[in-house]
Amino acid sequence: MKGVTARPGSATAWALSGTAWLVYAFFYAPIVLLVIFSFSDDRNVGRWGGFTLSWYEQFIDHSQLQNSLWVSIRVALLSTAISVVLGTLAALALERFRFRGKRVFDALLYLPVIIPDVTMAVMMLLFFSEGIRIAEMLFGLDLTKGFTTITISHIAFNISFVSVVVRARLSGMNEQLEEAALDLYADRWRSFRYVTLPQIAPGIAGGALLALTLSLDDVVVTQFASGPGSTTLPVFVFGMIRRGVTPLINAVSVIMLAASIVLVILSIVTQRLRTGETGRTLGDRLRRRSDSSLMG
Repeated sequence: MKGVTARPGSATAWALSGTAWLVYAFFYAPIVLLVIFSFSDDRNVGRWGGFTLSWYEQFIDHSQLQNSLWVSIRVALLSTAISVVLGTLAALALERFRFRGKRVFDALLYLPVIIPDVTMAVMMLLFFSEGIRIAEMLFGLDLTKGFTTITISHIAFNISFVSVVVRARLSGMNEQLEEAALDLYADRWRSFRYVTLPQIAPGIAGGALLALTLSLDDVVVTQFASGPGSTTLPVFVFGMIRRGVTPLINAVSVIMLAASIVLVILSIVTQRLRTGETGRTLGDRLRRRSDSSLMG
C-alpha cells in the first residue's frame, strides 16, 4: 500500500507543515532561549541585560563546579565502560543461548528501565546502607558513600539500557555470516571477533553513548548514592537552583548541552562509518578464508 501524499499548497499540506513547525518550536524554543540568556548581563535569568561572557568565566573559575564536573566525567566514563561490557554479554546470552531461568533473567534485566527513578534511588540507598553496616560489623571496614557507590548505582541502571540497544542490533543481524564463518573452520571466538563484533559495533557504540548521557544527566539516583566530596555536576546544579537561580546555571546547562550534541554527532558518524565498512570487511574476510581453505 502506497503512502498518501498531500498536494503542495493544499489545506492538508499547510496543516501538516504548521503542525511540524509547532512541534519543532515546542522542542527547540526552550533550548534557544537557554543559550541566549546564558549570555545575559543580568542576574535575573529571564531578563536580557546586554551581552556578556562573565557567566562562562565564572564557570571556569568556580572550583566547586570544576570539581563536580570532574567527578561526573570520571563516574560516567567508568560506569559506561563496565556497563558496555556487562550489557553486551547479557544481550549475547539472551539472544544466542538457551538456559534455565532465561525468562526471569530477561525480566529482571529490564526492571531498571521501567521502574521510577525514585524507586531505584531508594533501592540503592538501602543496599549501600546495609552493605556498609555489614562490612563494618564483619570486617571492621570504615566505608562511606562516595565515588564508588555512585559508580555502582550508574552501572546498575546503565546495564539495562546498553543491553536493550545491543540486543536490538543482534536481532537484526545476519546469522548466516556466523554460520559461514563456522563452516570455514573458525572457532567460536574467531567467529565472534571477526563476524559478530563488527556487526554489533554500531549497537555497542549507541549503547555506550546512551549510558554516558544517562550517567552525566542523572540527579535522583546520584543524590541518594552520593556522599561528602563526591557531588556530581547535575546534583550540584540542582543545589544551586534551590539557593537561587542565576544565568550561571544557564551557562552550565549550555555547556552540558553542547557536550551531549557532540556525543550524538560522534555516535551517528561512527555508526555510519562502521555500517558501511562492516559489509565490505566481512565479505572480504570470508572470501579470503574460503580461498585459503580451498587451497589448503
